[in-house]
Amino acid sequence: MSKLFVAPLICSSALLLLACGPNNTNSKAPENSVQHTQNTLNQTFRIDTFAQFDEPWAVVVLPDQRLLITERKGQLELFDPKTKKNLNVQGIPTVSYGGQGGLGDVVLHPDFKNNHWIYLSYAVQGSGGYGAEISRAKLDLSNPEQPKLTDLTRIWQQVPKVSGQGHYAHRMLFGADGKLWVSSGERQKFDPAQDMKSNLGKVLRLNEDGTPVSDNPFSQQGGVTAEIWSLGHRNPLGMAFDDQKQLWVVEMGPKGGDELNQILKGTNYGYPIVSNGDHYSGLPIPDHKTRPEFKAPAIDWTPVISPSSMIIYTGDKFPLWQQKALIGGLSSKSIVVVDLKSQPVKEVQRLDMKQRIRGLQQAQDGSIWVIEDGPQAKLLKLNAN
Repeated sequence: MSKLFVAPLICSSALLLLACGPNNTNSKAPENSVQHTQNTLNQTFRIDTFAQFDEPWAVVVLPDQRLLITERKGQLELFDPKTKKNLNVQGIPTVSYGGQGGLGDVVLHPDFKNNHWIYLSYAVQGSGGYGAEISRAKLDLSNPEQPKLTDLTRIWQQVPKVSGQGHYAHRMLFGADGKLWVSSGERQKFDPAQDMKSNLGKVLRLNEDGTPVSDNPFSQQGGVTAEIWSLGHRNPLGMAFDDQKQLWVVEMGPKGGDELNQILKGTNYGYPIVSNGDHYSGLPIPDHKTRPEFKAPAIDWTPVISPSSMIIYTGDKFPLWQQKALIGGLSSKSIVVVDLKSQPVKEVQRLDMKQRIRGLQQAQDGSIWVIEDGPQAKLLKLNAN
């Protein structure tokens, strides 16, 4: 099933909120927030529908072009786009499903072709409450009809476990340095984002076995503090490296103020002390401009886009998107295209997807896999028309 989409060149301000983005509003609208989409691109694309999944959360492409797709209730699916055949992978760790929790991200080890390691993030319940964990396992495809995980080992966990089932974040990404980068949400507890004895509300840099990297900025302090690369984050749900090996992270703000941040070593991004949004209770949070010692976002959104995921596009099928960030949006039901090289960084296109978008992944041929959010969510592919 295919549809042809032509992204509009310009969205008039009168029609903008209906045609190009979310219609939610917020009383707080700082000067540097994106209040509307300033489309400057006219990239056309086609949408192909492949399959349907139950609350999918992440997708990764195997070297043979098959997909691994996580479902929050605790299923890992192996899907073949050529045959449309779907197999359930056995040996998944037990997860705590509820709220925003369940089975989360999946990534491949950089040397997956040789060692077959994959990494899974997921929510668990334990002493003190809930928290995210990461396990490493080998993907055994020796039986074509019965894929399974072996040698499953937990390598990392959020500290401490707390009450509630929100803001796990738990996105993962391997960098060119071979290190495992992890986004850890502040679990809707606010203060842990500034607590150096906790790895909540942080971006973390780990070795492939989950141990802290020796040259991390706070490595000499030991414990979970040694894992920390940056702090002051709320619910970071998308991570990607650009062509200069610079890490970018997109995170959900509170009531307003979703952020795209350029992540720098040892830097504090200010939450919950500052934000370009306010608390859901209505209590104000000081803007970033009031506390310049905290790193301000490269771009922020009010009304929000509710970012769920992010890639930086490197393929040839969509030349106007090359080296631009593509951000999946939940409440905005969109894919937001951001030019990272412009000064200032700016949104340049918004694709109206009609459904909440949970995950994005670039395929080997430069097409883009997209998973919708929720039950009966579609697996889509953006292709050149």
